[in-house]
Amino acid sequence: MALSIAKPVIRRHAEIGIFLIGAILVVIFASTSDGKWANLYNIGTILQVTATLGLMSLGVALVIGTGEIDISVGSTFGMGALAYLWLAAHVDPSLAAVAAIVVGAATGLVNGLLVTRTGTPSLIITLGTLMIFRGIAIALTEGFSFSVPYAARKGWAYFGLGGGEFFGFNTALYWLIIVLVILMAMLKAMPFGNRLLAVGGSAESAHSRGVRVGRVKLSAFVLCGVLAAFAGTLEAGKLGFADGSMGRLMELQAIASCVLGGCLLAGGRVSLIGALMGAFVLSSIQSYLVVTGVRPQWFILILGLIVVIAAYGDRSLRQWALRK
Repeated sequence: MALSIAKPVIRRHAEIGIFLIGAILVVIFASTSDGKWANLYNIGTILQVTATLGLMSLGVALVIGTGEIDISVGSTFGMGALAYLWLAAHVDPSLAAVAAIVVGAATGLVNGLLVTRTGTPSLIITLGTLMIFRGIAIALTEGFSFSVPYAARKGWAYFGLGGGEFFGFNTALYWLIIVLVILMAMLKAMPFGNRLLAVGGSAESAHSRGVRVGRVKLSAFVLCGVLAAFAGTLEAGKLGFADGSMGRLMELQAIASCVLGGCLLAGGRVSLIGALMGAFVLSSIQSYLVVTGVRPQWFILILGLIVVIAAYGDRSLRQWALRK
């Protein structure tokens, strides 16, 4: 009886698997870390990491929903952080954040135009721009880091852009909630959401119904770039410094978060809540390895194993749910 009820729920909500994984991991981590993992300070740290990774993952989820992929978001994250910190030392932080978002929009626009105008697979395009943007970041910093003087780390603007805490949680978390609500409204209550999923399901069919496929994909890439750069801005606001390597390998974590959260790499299925839960799971694993003294290099190995297992598990779970 319970299984027959579960099947239609799983069909409608692809993110159920990652919530089950998250719940199990929380119990395991809390019970095996002698209180080092399950305390308010560490949970706050995990949520702050989840906020920045989650913002990036939301953008990647939109691109994946169209049947494309963006693996340049780690470099865009770093570009946004560098642009913000360089300008925040000279102008109001809010203006610096706007400039960083413009940089992110520009990188997303470049990716989107190259994909839609040339017809080249997005994996190839964004692999190239990943290296291009990373090269620009390293060239700009010349091996050094950008930073904001302590005297300039004050005021409501800097506080609100990742530089402070509200009710014990970094302000990046509240930005994540705001962005999530906006994007969910766009997907659920606006034509953009239907068009995005239609393009991901079948670009040819969507085009035959009057959907401008290129424009939808371009919009997804631009939004992805904006969110990655804004995430970099918030991370830079918290740390107060950034270098050319900032955001390295975060593109893999963002894609993994989406896969874990039930986003279909082939397109046509997006779960924003699932992507955020995937980001939380990855952040929790990383934190657990740190507090238990495990070398952080193991995180990449574990990350790869989790993605493979989750992809197989998600496919098996959905096949089971679709059986009569």
